[in-house]
Amino acid sequence: MVPPEQQELPTTAIARSPALHATSEPWFEYPVTVYPHHTDYAGIVWHGTYLTWMEEARVACLDSIGINFADFVQMGCDLPVVELSTRYHNALKMGMAAIVKTRMNDIQGVRMEWEYRIESPDRKTLYLSGRVTLVSVDREKGKIMRQLPPAVEEVFKKIRGI
Repeated sequence: MVPPEQQELPTTAIARSPALHATSEPWFEYPVTVYPHHTDYAGIVWHGTYLTWMEEARVACLDSIGINFADFVQMGCDLPVVELSTRYHNALKMGMAAIVKTRMNDIQGVRMEWEYRIESPDRKTLYLSGRVTLVSVDREKGKIMRQLPPAVEEVFKKIRGI
């Protein structure tokens, strides 16, 4: 077996949706629509739904550059959330559409910080702003890696170019 630091990420054939794309701003955009299962009893988006959308946008961002999240798993690298911060600005309600915007802000060693904004499609209303910090963990040992495997580091360099 090849050590994780010497592995290359497998390329993955990804069917790209025209609705998911990198923008001229350094943000990746992921459209969502509020369905009944996203809401609480009052028809307002439940706070946990935003976290799901943030993760979906992050994974779709990777997919948009040809990296399937399963590629990290195959390399023995997991990326758990170790820090999360959200600020709710306006309520999203059942039937509304929104854009989840994400970008990688910073990478320091094995820590990666992603930033999020959830906005109305016309960009006039901000619903949520947030940040998530991930760390790379060796899946086999269950311990934080001392450094990113070179192939994983290359992926994150590619993302920061979005």
